[in-house]
Amino acid sequence: MDTNETQRKGFSGKIGYVLSAAGASVGLGNIWRFPYLAAKYGGGIFLLVYILLALTFGYTMIMAETAIGRATGKSPVGAFKAYGKAPASNFGGWINAVIPMLICPYYSVIGGWVCKYLFEYLRGNVQEVADSGYFGGFISSGYSAEFWFIVFTAMILIVILLGVENGIERVSRIMMPILIVLAVIISIYSITRPGAMEGVKYFLIPNIRHFSWMTVISAMGQMFYSLSIAMGILITFGSYMKKDVSIEESTVQVEIFDTGIAMLAGLMIIPAVFAFSGGDPEALGAGPSLMFITMPKIFASMGFGTIIGIAFFALVLFAALTSAIALTESAVATFADEFHWNRTVCTCMIGAEMIVLGTLSCLGYGPLANVTIIGMQFLDFFDFLTNSIMMPIAALCICLFVTRRMTIAAAVEEVQQDGHVFARRGVFEFMIKYICPVFVIIILASSVANVFGLISM
Repeated sequence: MDTNETQRKGFSGKIGYVLSAAGASVGLGNIWRFPYLAAKYGGGIFLLVYILLALTFGYTMIMAETAIGRATGKSPVGAFKAYGKAPASNFGGWINAVIPMLICPYYSVIGGWVCKYLFEYLRGNVQEVADSGYFGGFISSGYSAEFWFIVFTAMILIVILLGVENGIERVSRIMMPILIVLAVIISIYSITRPGAMEGVKYFLIPNIRHFSWMTVISAMGQMFYSLSIAMGILITFGSYMKKDVSIEESTVQVEIFDTGIAMLAGLMIIPAVFAFSGGDPEALGAGPSLMFITMPKIFASMGFGTIIGIAFFALVLFAALTSAIALTESAVATFADEFHWNRTVCTCMIGAEMIVLGTLSCLGYGPLANVTIIGMQFLDFFDFLTNSIMMPIAALCICLFVTRRMTIAAAVEEVQQDGHVFARRGVFEFMIKYICPVFVIIILASSVANVFGLISM
């Protein structure tokens, strides 16, 4: 088996890894998807189920991927090959490697939308962006949206070119504390609005009457978005982790960061929407409608709406950037490991791929609006393909790889490097062997059934 004994540049230490991994986890999934799902599937009871899953399912998958990466010192493809070149291992490595290459282009399109809105709030156009037709007009304009997509992509590529420690780690050390401060400020402002406390109670206090099986299914699906599971990121970042850093302690801290930001996102958005709508949780739309239509309307109705809008979209931009940087780094690392190209060449190759696929997603709401795949615009199709199909399959491959190729004993040995105590070893072994594979199969089946209208999520 190949090891990471050869020189491989990585994070400076534990703080660098934790902030970078947390930055990868804290993205648009936390801010526009978590509050919507929490409001739709029971508020406090959804939050409770999500936290329980984070402490078991999410914890196990983060531990497994990080251990794979650090044990091999490779990005996903090389990591899977390190334990044998069986076709199944090659498939598992490549599907984990390809996912970020498909996600990052359309994710960067949405990042461009965030840049545009932040720019407009900085100009003081709080009423203009709150107009119901503003968002649709912007994304259908085609070339204006393309410009902002390229701006966001350029920011990502510049950080990647700077390297792991000088780029990714340094940016995460700056952005993550600012992101947390902004989230706290906006949350305090939101929960002090008249009528907002009903939203706070709904979000934080579990009510068993609001529980349903879909609460569990939706919370499991959200785990992938929130914790960057099965995207190749954690394997890649694990390969940059020093041997004297505790994987388990770092995982716990990433969980705390991610769950804390998700809760703050809920407190930013749910109480504000409750106050704005008179207590109607259905007023929270999903995805872009929440971020780019509902929230601007709320900001326009608030005192200090311009200031809060600037803070909100700056927070969203930081969250989007840290996640997109992690996705791009995983793709660049795969090219560097597999083709032995230098970092600049790999970054340029991935950048070109991002521009091509991202342009399809960007123009899919404008000049290419009539071109669809199974009835979906390009952006929606890439989102469906990666999140509903590929990521559950990739997670299943990781579970099978750890239990059958790497072996649980080898994973445990990696976690216990230099005498680190594996406090939740029993949870890890039971979950990776029996429960996690079942969970990901359920997520795959329910996601596909939802897209084809067989169930409603």
